[in-house]
Amino acid sequence: MGKWSYAVILDAGSSGTRAHIYRWQDPVVSRPSAKFKNIDQLPDISTRNTWTKKIKPGVSSFAQNPERLGPEHLKPLFDHVRNVIPSDAIQRTPVFLLATAGMRLLSKREQRHILTSICSYIRENTSLSLPDCSAHVKVIDGKTEGLYGWIATNYLLGGFDEPEKHSHGKNHHTYGFLDMGGASAQLAFAPNATEARKHANDLTLLRLRTISGQSKEYKVFVTSWLGFGVREARHRYVQDLLEVTASSGRERPDPCLPEKLIATIDGTILPDRSLVPGQDPYLIGTGKFDECLQRTIPLLAKDVPCDDQPCLLNGVHVPAIDFDVNHFVGISEYWHTTHEIFEMAHKDKAYDFNTYQTRVKEFCSTSWTEIKMGASAKKWGKKVNEKKAYEVCFKAAWIINILHDGIGIPRVGIENTQGSASNGTKEVLKHGKEKGYLGPFQAINSIDSTEVSWTLGRAVLYASSQMPPAEDALPVGFGSNVPGIPDDFQYPASPHVPILTPQPPQGSQTNATSEHWHDSLFDGDSPRRIPGILLFMLIVLIALFFLCGRERRSRIYRKLGLSRCRGSPYKRRALFGGKIPFLRRAGTSGYERVLEEGARDFELGGADTDESDHSPTSAFHPSKSAPSWGNSQHHHHSMQKYALDNASTHSIGSALEMGAIHSHVDRTGLVIRTESRDRLSPITLGPTLNGRKSRTSSPVRHKSPLLNI
Repeated sequence: MGKWSYAVILDAGSSGTRAHIYRWQDPVVSRPSAKFKNIDQLPDISTRNTWTKKIKPGVSSFAQNPERLGPEHLKPLFDHVRNVIPSDAIQRTPVFLLATAGMRLLSKREQRHILTSICSYIRENTSLSLPDCSAHVKVIDGKTEGLYGWIATNYLLGGFDEPEKHSHGKNHHTYGFLDMGGASAQLAFAPNATEARKHANDLTLLRLRTISGQSKEYKVFVTSWLGFGVREARHRYVQDLLEVTASSGRERPDPCLPEKLIATIDGTILPDRSLVPGQDPYLIGTGKFDECLQRTIPLLAKDVPCDDQPCLLNGVHVPAIDFDVNHFVGISEYWHTTHEIFEMAHKDKAYDFNTYQTRVKEFCSTSWTEIKMGASAKKWGKKVNEKKAYEVCFKAAWIINILHDGIGIPRVGIENTQGSASNGTKEVLKHGKEKGYLGPFQAINSIDSTEVSWTLGRAVLYASSQMPPAEDALPVGFGSNVPGIPDDFQYPASPHVPILTPQPPQGSQTNATSEHWHDSLFDGDSPRRIPGILLFMLIVLIALFFLCGRERRSRIYRKLGLSRCRGSPYKRRALFGGKIPFLRRAGTSGYERVLEEGARDFELGGADTDESDHSPTSAFHPSKSAPSWGNSQHHHHSMQKYALDNASTHSIGSALEMGAIHSHVDRTGLVIRTESRDRLSPITLGPTLNGRKSRTSSPVRHKSPLLNI
């Protein structure tokens, strides 16, 4: 098992599918390494921007041809996954595809066909872990999506692991969560103690697990409003506008569009009226933002009867929100519409109602011709193009009404500050710097470079469930707010797959997993970091040593005292005793005898092979570069040759007499042996078998060495 565990979570939204990859340390690694941290914290989950990939359109668009969904839509996403996750971790990496608002609008039959096609494609074309399709590939409701978002927000802000640093008063340390997409909007928060007791049956029990195996429980209220996303809200708005302006002819004035902008009912921007097809009505912008705010208030459906008080939108019950302790963070459209479009983020994070509404009014009252020119020149920031400019006025009005008239967030800058808009802005920004996220509302996109996404909350839940539990610890998951394990309890993964408690290999106490070489060398908490770096440097030095050339190596040998000393009767011991083949001295023959004084250094020019048996001549020459002893005294000896005459493979030599051997070899004691311990032959070979065999039973040899003196 490797050091890292991974999870792949696909967010199948209404406009596209986005693949997210998360990783965390395996418990065998994280528990020992947590000794300098707090072992009672949740697993440390990380991701990177390059690990995320999105593809359009949404999976719901394949309702009529689900068989095309895999090869045309999912394949690029899983190709990306294979490029990120190490191959040895793929099979143990779980994959989750969770569909949201876009799929919720389809019929149950259409949903079932799409999900079945997705599951089949993943199992047939990937090696990712998918033990139970019903648990890993499904449509999640808005409440589940909101709960995942609440987990992600508090995980990144530190509300879970560092409650003492996020005390909001009244023993409260978590943040509320707001999310808005194209089709739906979600709200999640932990009510104060009084409201939690009053509305205990309306809360969701959430249970997580720390690295130590201990459980942490939270009681959260979560709700979702389908049809309250910006795209669906715009669709409802246009339908109401057409009914109200039915007597106005084809031209329908729209206060939520920039002045003089002309568009079709479905939102297509037109350069002039003449391009409107047939007798269809069309919209023309008036740029009256105050009127736009008033026209969007009825879309909140606050007049719908409330069966369980209190209620917020569309008759949906919500416990009373205590803004003294409940501080909300908004993502997605809350961020894009309030900050990104108008480049409001700057150095400060606080949302200021005064400044925001002033900028929106100024923008929407500008003529469409001027807006197009400004968008081309990036006057309102690099994010604003014609399409965003067309949408921004309605989106801004909808966000303002949802926040302040719907949820009831105080209009900071009007209700809580005095003086001009400018002074209100400065006051709010000052508090934003001092309190961070402790204002009633703050729109964010990322925290510490990590995008706030509900998929991260799903990853936290799963990774937490993989921590080996302490004794009598309850399972990780969520369900109805009752003690123990409720009947509707939802597990992070299939409950049929047991959690394996990994054990360190025998003989290992601290780091039980085999680490990737890069992690071992460069991870700050790896116990193998220093030895790994030293080993890496040693390999580099050896490589450089052999790349520097033979002459430089010879000089290095001499400087290190590894070369022979002049006149020495013996050689210095080779580096590492000559045990390592590639560190032996170049040019040294494989067979060497201890020489008497005056002996000369010879080097074999090459080894005799089977291919050389039939060559006319094979000769050994003294090496030109090999060092010699007493060059000035024995120069004529260094030019001598010892050659083998194999001109006739049928020639027969006679044995040498012992005296001849002495006279030819003299006192040097040097004998060059080429093939075996055969006797040396004289210069002239006679037609006998002498010299062909070392003993009677030996096979006849086809060549014999000839000694030339």
